Amino acid sequence: MQFKQLGLAACMFATGLAAQAQTEIQWWHSMTAVNNEWVNDLAKQFNESQKDYKVTPIFKGTYDESMTAAIAAFRSGNQPHILQVFEVGTATMMASRGASVPVAKVMKDAGADFNPAAYIPAVAAYYTAPDGQILSLPFNSSTTVAYYNKDAFKKAGLDPDKLPTTWPEVFEAAKKLKASGHSCPMTLAWQGWTQLESFSAWHNVEFATHKNGLAADGYKARLKINSPLHVRHIDNLAQAAKNGEFVYKGRGSTAQASFTAGECAMIQTSSGFYGDVAKNAKFAYGIAPLPYYPDVKGAPQNTVIGGASLWVMSGKKPEEYKGVAKFFEFLSQTKVQAASHQRTGYLPITMAAFDLTDKSGFYQKHPGTDVAVNQMIRKVTDNSRGIRLGNYVQVRAIEDEELEQVWAGKKSGKQALDAIVTRGNELLTRFERSYKK
Repeated sequence: MQFKQLGLAACMFATGLAAQAQTEIQWWHSMTAVNNEWVNDLAKQFNESQKDYKVTPIFKGTYDESMTAAIAAFRSGNQPHILQVFEVGTATMMASRGASVPVAKVMKDAGADFNPAAYIPAVAAYYTAPDGQILSLPFNSSTTVAYYNKDAFKKAGLDPDKLPTTWPEVFEAAKKLKASGHSCPMTLAWQGWTQLESFSAWHNVEFATHKNGLAADGYKARLKINSPLHVRHIDNLAQAAKNGEFVYKGRGSTAQASFTAGECAMIQTSSGFYGDVAKNAKFAYGIAPLPYYPDVKGAPQNTVIGGASLWVMSGKKPEEYKGVAKFFEFLSQTKVQAASHQRTGYLPITMAAFDLTDKSGFYQKHPGTDVAVNQMIRKVTDNSRGIRLGNYVQVRAIEDEELEQVWAGKKSGKQALDAIVTRGNELLTRFERSYKK
């Protein structure tokens, strides 16, 4: 009996050592609903594929909340290994010296397979430093697209197989939807991203100086979004809001629920909304490119990147960074990338994943799911490469505040956009001063 007990104890001790040998990698993220399920599944698949590392995904609130929490945790020495940061936080992360380790360095030090040329150029370029080094791993990269309710279109006498391609046509469609009894013909999510940032790139007009902040001296950038075209567009939306043809539902992704519920017939939002629509919409729906003003020369151009990337926080052990590199290798596999793209609507990140998805017949079976990719792989200009500005989380909040004044009928488009430029440039000036220190 005694020997049996000793044998059992030895076995338990060995099991305990094996468990201790597994290195845990903490991953802080901001994914909710169906995309939260996706993140958890990715971690589970990786964990089951090998024995040395365990990735633990932890939801830490909205993008701005998780980034703020991570910087605070870094100062106290409790930072995660991996942090998901939305694209507008890129400049802030770049300016937070010492808080992160470039992903290119992490992969190289670990001897991991990492080829920046494999990524869609517009995606990789956004997360690349002026010296050519990739700073973070493109993950749930998205772009803005339009979704519409085909059943509502049919009822209104509109073509259910085609969303209008120009803004004048969209406004006309909204009128017909309202006349057919629809209480919310059109809504918008992420209004600063869809109606200012992507709108600018789609029309090939300047959003901010110094190549929208992407130039080597991009920290000097200042906003330029009070041009006649921007003012015209916001005023047009304001008139639609007054007529009940555009209904503002709130900041961020709040409006998305009104589309899946069938309340709003048209919405412009992230391509990453696809998984939610595919799972929850109880009506026929379509996905289409963003509308544009046909009198603007060069439009449509291309849309800008959205979503987020994965940053590696500094201050961890070499063995832990090896685990991060292994996980990133897993995420970069063509089959994993293609499956994630098809499940969520986020961009496939690599051209190989796009090609695999195309060859599988996915785009033919699910019309419109290739819209996001096709909008992003076009040749870009200095006005359409993307937007990388300091303190931009706060600038986005200003955009929300001022645009809400327009939808409420309290300000004109010019008054609101002038205020965004003035208030936003104060924050950009502050960022420039801190960047130079």
